[in-house]
Amino acid sequence: MTRNLMMSRRNVLASGLALGVSAFAPAVRAAPIKVAGIHASPVENAWNSVLHKALQDAAAEGAIEYVFSEGVSGTDYPRAMREYAEQGVRLIIGEAYAVEKQARDVAADYPETAFVLGSSGKEAGENFGVFGTWNHDGAYLAGMLAGKMTKSNVVGSVGAIPIPEVNMLINAFAAGVKAVNPEAKHLVAFIGTFFDPPKAREAGLAQIDAGADILFGERIGTADAAKERGLKSVGSLIDYTPRYPETVFANALWGFRPILDAAIADVSAGNPVGKDYTAFGLLKEGGSDIAYVKGVAPADAEAAMEAKRAEIKSGAFEVPRITDEPK
Repeated sequence: MTRNLMMSRRNVLASGLALGVSAFAPAVRAAPIKVAGIHASPVENAWNSVLHKALQDAAAEGAIEYVFSEGVSGTDYPRAMREYAEQGVRLIIGEAYAVEKQARDVAADYPETAFVLGSSGKEAGENFGVFGTWNHDGAYLAGMLAGKMTKSNVVGSVGAIPIPEVNMLINAFAAGVKAVNPEAKHLVAFIGTFFDPPKAREAGLAQIDAGADILFGERIGTADAAKERGLKSVGSLIDYTPRYPETVFANALWGFRPILDAAIADVSAGNPVGKDYTAFGLLKEGGSDIAYVKGVAPADAEAAMEAKRAEIKSGAFEVPRITDEPK
């Protein structure tokens, strides 16, 4: 059911062999770089869990040494960045959504430390890189399935805060629905925070009461509302189907490992990280995809979705990137 997210074809493989050194000489492996993760939400939050797992896996493979802090508030976030930089951490991974200006100010004070953060803004200088959570390809494809499945002709989306990345994801889901069912109505609700499952559940229940029979859960907790009412739901970022086997029929997956590998390669090589790493997370680069339970949607809907997925992978079709707040 779930497709393994493949590493990007652009990931750099470093060779430790130097000119004139025998190929039979023992390989010398560089010491793993120290990486810190600063998570504004608990690591069980879907978005943070994707970053956390990628970092844990890289540490288990010996590529990095990983330490982390979770549940770091916006007021404490710059302090946490400074503390890890003072400790000699070479790469800091996290999120700048609530602290865009402050994060850049901290990075400017520590030019020897690499910062690669989820952000709605641009990169800054040589040591402040950014990435967006672009699993909108999978959201569009899930919308195509939902558009053919809805019986009430009403679907709903529950999001966190109307920042560009969240808006783009919800808009992509809606576009997928409209592509196959132009008459479908799309309800949208924002809960005003990145982690509040009970609030997401309440928002989902309100949309169901307004007629929605399929929910897109940009936020964790939305599927609880669908499960409670015996309806179907779409998950985001991670595969929620094992947790909600009778409820979540599709998931817009996103993988952080290709982005992380690119950042690690740059830090290890001494290259600037002041760039946008977002593209490593696209479907055509193996960083995101859709996972769905076959046989839930009509066969023709699945076939049309798979055909569109192939077009996205080949570059023949590009999912619209609409960052305006959905209405």
